[in-house]
Amino acid sequence: MSRPPAGLASFLQPLQLSEATVYDLAYRWSTAYRSLFHESSAQFLPTPITSLPTGHETGRYLAVYVGVSYLRIAFIELSGTEQTKGRGSPSSSSSSSSSSSSSPLSRLRAGCGPRVKRTLEKAWSIDTELKQGHPEDLFMWIGDRIADVVSDSVRPLRAEDWPAEVVMGISFCFPLMQNSPDEAILAPTGKGFTLSSNLNLRQALLDGYERHTRRETDDDGGDDDDSSSGGGGGGGGDDQAPKNETQLPPLRITAMANDTVAIFLSLAYSISALPNSRVVMGLMVGGGCNASVHMRISDLHRAKVKHILAQNPAATHVLVSTEWSLADSTPPLRDLRLVTKWDALLDARSARPGFQTFEYMVAGHYLGELVRLITYDYFVNVLGVAREEMPSVLLEEHALTTEFLSVVVAPVRADAELTAALEREIPSPASSRRRSFWTPAHSNALRTIAHVVQIRSAALVAAATVGLLAATQEIRLSPPAESSSSENHFQPGEPAPLVSDTTWRQGPEELVVAFCGGVIQHYPGYKETVQRYLDRLILRGPQHGGQSIFMREASDGGIVGVGVLAGTVEGRIEGIVGSTLTRFMK
Repeated sequence: MSRPPAGLASFLQPLQLSEATVYDLAYRWSTAYRSLFHESSAQFLPTPITSLPTGHETGRYLAVYVGVSYLRIAFIELSGTEQTKGRGSPSSSSSSSSSSSSSPLSRLRAGCGPRVKRTLEKAWSIDTELKQGHPEDLFMWIGDRIADVVSDSVRPLRAEDWPAEVVMGISFCFPLMQNSPDEAILAPTGKGFTLSSNLNLRQALLDGYERHTRRETDDDGGDDDDSSSGGGGGGGGDDQAPKNETQLPPLRITAMANDTVAIFLSLAYSISALPNSRVVMGLMVGGGCNASVHMRISDLHRAKVKHILAQNPAATHVLVSTEWSLADSTPPLRDLRLVTKWDALLDARSARPGFQTFEYMVAGHYLGELVRLITYDYFVNVLGVAREEMPSVLLEEHALTTEFLSVVVAPVRADAELTAALEREIPSPASSRRRSFWTPAHSNALRTIAHVVQIRSAALVAAATVGLLAATQEIRLSPPAESSSSENHFQPGEPAPLVSDTTWRQGPEELVVAFCGGVIQHYPGYKETVQRYLDRLILRGPQHGGQSIFMREASDGGIVGVGVLAGTVEGRIEGIVGSTLTRFMK
């Protein structure tokens, strides 16, 4: 790969963050978050979950995940830890196994823990018409898709073997307000769904599925399907409601959660039996960005937790959905002048300017557009390229996607190879006087800009993670003036010291961040960059006792975790009736 074009490095200087700046941001966020624990009614929303999975939960549960762009449904089978004693076994997010002689650290990274199995899994894309149409149509469509999977489950069984009911959990990509695990009200959201904030999600789901619990007759079986099945079946499977000759078992919704809470629970279940490791945070970096954290109830304003303490006065900790990208978290970014002119332009053109500035700087729904804005500015105002010479992808809003950058631009090292790929995928306009817009220099510029934007995104996510864990007192941060490290820009390829197996076995605790999402899982080098920033930042703390933060993938955590929550609420802990999780009832 050749050197970046002349002048590009100085042009991109506003995006470059020194390690000291990232640390300063983490420290400022830790202070801001502590204030928001008490002051914000839109952020740091406590869930009704006051105890974590033990790893012994068992049972079979229907799990549903409503994401930003897709719907996924599967049956989750929890086998507990009994089958894994004395031997390694795959967890829900890893197919690796380890021997009983492995060190604790290697066992953690290999995914040893309770067994989780997904069966009858299906996925569908959610069309914009459904997201922005009537809520009844969306939930009727979701009910039809649930019926697809339930029908597949009971079809091979004799009628007398059908379950009396199907126990179900569901997670959502948007923020929720909850008084009990099986009820949820939608909080104000910018996820693209036109759902009212007073919508009772549980009842809407039951209403959407209800028609599948009664026998279909000639009088009521025809028109309903055409009017309610909607679109959005692009993920595979029939869009029409299933034609059930007999009624399906009714649903019993026992667990509802935000997706980051489900991610947390998914990994907490999988590694619960491992020593010296503890899941402290769930992290989603996909189309959007959010986190969940396990924190002391006493750190939250009493008004936020009054209903929890009324039901369980002995509770000391609670899982919290942070909604950390909302406006009240923005001041540290602005105080350090990290919001560039390109960020401000993207923000101004968004549906809700100023609503989620942090998310606009880090999340997959926006990174492609941010790269496009910067690239356009560089080509036009630095290189003097005429608009009519540029491919339409660089001219049209949101035409350049993060997925394209991840798949086509980021993995390619050779300029000639990238140039050929870009000319093939986003060719020069037919009216251009150039033989090809994509010269090696132009291709290199696009790749460099995308790389710098990705590095900054990872740095900001790491800073937010460290700031959050400091705010919840899982780690400590010294004031920036007291921390010590070089002022040089952090090089993502530069390794940071890691905790050794020997040191770890002697007692230092490993704080585990469960992560999921298209950007952090699939963008080349992203999760490794976040981890390296975490390593450097926590060393600057410094930490007493050698604590470390380890990121661990919770693949499909949004759907697996809500199955775990359903199992926890049900209290099926290897034959023991009752769970450590109190089931709050209104």
